[in-house]
Amino acid sequence: MKVAVHISGAPSAGPDLQELMELVARGDQDAFARVYDAVCGPVLGLVRSVLRDPAQSEEVAQEVPVEVWRTAPHFQASRGIAMNWVLSPAHHRAVDRVRSVEAAPAREHRAGAASDGTPEFDEVTEQVESRLEREQVRRCLWFCHTAIPPNPAAAARAAASAKRDHRRAGRRLRAADVRAAGAADLPGRMKGSLP
Repeated sequence: MKVAVHISGAPSAGPDLQELMELVARGDQDAFARVYDAVCGPVLGLVRSVLRDPAQSEEVAQEVPVEVWRTAPHFQASRGIAMNWVLSPAHHRAVDRVRSVEAAPAREHRAGAASDGTPEFDEVTEQVESRLEREQVRRCLWFCHTAIPPNPAAAARAAASAKRDHRRAGRRLRAADVRAAGAADLPGRMKGSLP
């Protein structure tokens, strides 16, 4: 048989913590005020023994009653002592805070290394930049081959005399020039159009 433990040493005249928790589980705010009064000291003491920092201990201890109110419907008096049920989340939160505080310098170090202005080598970025450069050269070559007529003056004369736009005339002249000149003329046209 489990016996209720009273922190103050002497049992109170009213309901014990087990009964109060059952009332809190049903939403009784007065019972919660009495539970808070009964557990706030032990909760702060436990958290303070884990954290050792008074300010952080108080901050974590303030979160525990909120969690007790929120999770009170899950309390079952048959499964354990109410004080242990309240102190358990207090201990978990305190340990989580210790871990967070210990991990903070490592996070700051990683953040400082990333923001010091020296970018680390990124293989994916290099591949993307290389692919974009190749695509830019490919577009330039295509433009040189298709958009610039080999002889602009002849294209303009042909367009004016045939009453056609110069693109159409340029295509006709280019086709004739490519057949006549072959690929030997292409490097000369490309050289002038590269940035």
